[in-house]
Amino acid sequence: MSPSAGVTRSTLRQQIADALRDEVLAGRLPPGREFTVKQIAEQYGVSATPVREALFDLSAQGLLASDQHRGFQVREFTVADYRAMAEARALVVEGLFRNPAERVAVRPEGLASIRRRAAEAVRAAKGGDLDVLIGYDLRFWRELGQFVLNLYIADFLTRLRVQAWVFAVHRLRRDGMDENVLWFGHEELVEAIARGDREQVHAEMCSYYAHALAWADRLEAREAEGDGEQNAEGNADGPAGPGSAVPPQSPQPPESPGHCA
Repeated sequence: MSPSAGVTRSTLRQQIADALRDEVLAGRLPPGREFTVKQIAEQYGVSATPVREALFDLSAQGLLASDQHRGFQVREFTVADYRAMAEARALVVEGLFRNPAERVAVRPEGLASIRRRAAEAVRAAKGGDLDVLIGYDLRFWRELGQFVLNLYIADFLTRLRVQAWVFAVHRLRRDGMDENVLWFGHEELVEAIARGDREQVHAEMCSYYAHALAWADRLEAREAEGDGEQNAEGNADGPAGPGSAVPPQSPQPPESPGHCA
């Protein structure tokens, strides 16, 4: 293989992976959707090799599940998965705060771009434009992650944020978006970083994770209520009869992992 051929295939592989990731994040490839390398190759009019590589890349990022007999499937994340994502990110960020001078290096020249991402994310959230919100939110957190000196941690946090959006996008399209679901603190966080106000940055991050976990609580309560109603309809005289459904709660903001409580 010539060097130019290798570069072309690598670029095509990344383009396909990016396109499919966008399809998943936009909700056009719903959770559970199955497809094969051949189907994707025919859709994009390319050979199977870069498609297979792109799909394995997305599988490694946790967005797809693969089966040698059935091909690939868009990963279905549960509420428990989402809660675990939020807790994992909170614990990692909490660890960064233990000695931020050694783990984080804020570059003032990078803040202007992050401010723009923050403003656009908040504007899209308040305007109900989910596609724009996802794009700017991911850029916001990815650019903030560039301040983290450990690139493995930065990559881990970015992947979890992408997975969280894969979980959220279908629920938000179904249920709508409001301040009880979406977090609007992007601008406050970046300004606290710009001031070097470590305590306020910590407080904003704790608020962010508490908000995510509170949404998980409400989703779990709704699922429990739905399961209870189905059981009541199926067996009115059994242990899951009338009155057994768990009523929806109005949870207090949960304690976040680490020292956020």
